[in-house]
Amino acid sequence: KFYVAKQPKDERGVDVMISDRLSHLGYVSAHGGSAPDSTSIDAIVTYEDKWWWDITMYMIELTIHFREPDSNMVLATAHSMRTSLVRKSPGGMVEEVLTEIFKDTKQ
Repeated sequence: KFYVAKQPKDERGVDVMISDRLSHLGYVSAHGGSAPDSTSIDAIVTYEDKWWWDITMYMIELTIHFREPDSNMVLATAHSMRTSLVRKSPGGMVEEVLTEIFKDTKQ
């Protein structure tokens, strides 16, 4: 069970995209502002998104961290950076980063 903690400045719903993708992958996931009781979740998911302007706004970087609920220790992390010429949609960036995190678990 994962809980995606919404970043205070996120107005684009990146937390929802991450949570939805985790659900699509078959995991139980929720999202929102403050994390629920740590006994009800296996990891808190945090993220850092960076946006850039080049004719249109696009996500240039996304980093996702899976953290232990009690200690906040990082359990897994992945990062993607895509410049304007090789940009992906925000959903595509989320998929790319989560695929990297879970790549060794699908055997």
